[in-house]
Amino acid sequence: MTTPLYQTYARYDIAFERGEGAYLFDTDGRQYLDFATGIAVNALGHAHPKMVEALKRQAERLWHVSNLYHIPEQERVAAKLTANSFADAVFFCNSGAEAVETGLKTVRRFHHEAGSPQRWRIVTVEGAFHGRTLAELAAGRQEKHMAGFGPIVDGFDQVPYGDLEAMKKAVTDETAAILVEPVQGEGGVHPMPPGYLKALRVIADAEGILLFYDEVQTGMGRTGKLFAHEWDDVPPDVMAVAKALAGGFPVGACLASAKVAGAMSAGSHGSTFGGNPLAMAVAESVLDTMLEEGFLDNVQRIAGLMNQRLGAIADAHPGVIEEVRGLGLLIGLKCVVPAGDVIDALREDGLLTVGAAENVVRFLPPIIIDESQVDSAVQILDGVCGRLGGSSA
Repeated sequence: MTTPLYQTYARYDIAFERGEGAYLFDTDGRQYLDFATGIAVNALGHAHPKMVEALKRQAERLWHVSNLYHIPEQERVAAKLTANSFADAVFFCNSGAEAVETGLKTVRRFHHEAGSPQRWRIVTVEGAFHGRTLAELAAGRQEKHMAGFGPIVDGFDQVPYGDLEAMKKAVTDETAAILVEPVQGEGGVHPMPPGYLKALRVIADAEGILLFYDEVQTGMGRTGKLFAHEWDDVPPDVMAVAKALAGGFPVGACLASAKVAGAMSAGSHGSTFGGNPLAMAVAESVLDTMLEEGFLDNVQRIAGLMNQRLGAIADAHPGVIEEVRGLGLLIGLKCVVPAGDVIDALREDGLLTVGAAENVVRFLPPIIIDESQVDSAVQILDGVCGRLGGSSA
């Protein structure tokens, strides 16, 4: 062991010292186009002026106070989130894992307070990734994540992706909620099939259970809507968001309807750092930017261009890329050659991407990219595909 750090990451031999917009610069001064964005975190790019100004201004005033006191910055961010979503109430925390865990506790508590404590199980979908707490490992039920962490937490059932009949059968008198990602990110970039979320809403309502969306990766403008489920116009009862919520500053949030959030009384949950003034200042600047008139329309426009251009590259290089899939700027390239080879070659040529299950390369650019940056990324990809086994587009 040559470092005092836990060896939990297979890190690339590279370190960055600054970022600007869609670009990162390593310690040797080399520039990279960042289409990994900290795994869908830096949605507004690096060192966005409004985020920097908000952070500086708040840092000079107040960093942290306990949630024993009113925190006006929380109230403002919660008001903006609820005004632009299905939700009536928000609990702030520090990460996606914490946001999902809050949601798991919320759905169980809801049924307990409603007089149905026997409803405690959660149904999830194969290929899901919901975080790395012990409960979330059980929710995702992926062997590679669970290995060595047994016994596995009980309370989760899982059904095949897109199989509504299996979902109906899995819901029992013990079921509290259905938990699903509108687009599976880590699982290989799989949007839920057309009509699937609507059918889940029908099942949940008919059975008296809750619908819980994990929008940690899909939320905050990534798909061209503030939240991905808006494309289907199917609201949940509970939703977890994080990652891009503060554009790189650690923030998570669990959103819920009034009837569900009302089950969480004083002392039922808490977070020391959740919703601290510094984090809230940055989150508010991100929300204000994303809610500007035309901002999300431009994300949709750029996403359409990006997907069109990537489709052309896939058509030109069928020996390298089998399929382009996803939603908005959450894009997966299903590869024929090893995805790791593609990721390495792209990085060598100055384009950062990230992998996913099923031999997929994820493109997760800042949602503020312009057409010239799309062109640059596509040109790099075309060159890499040509070297790895295809003709040039």
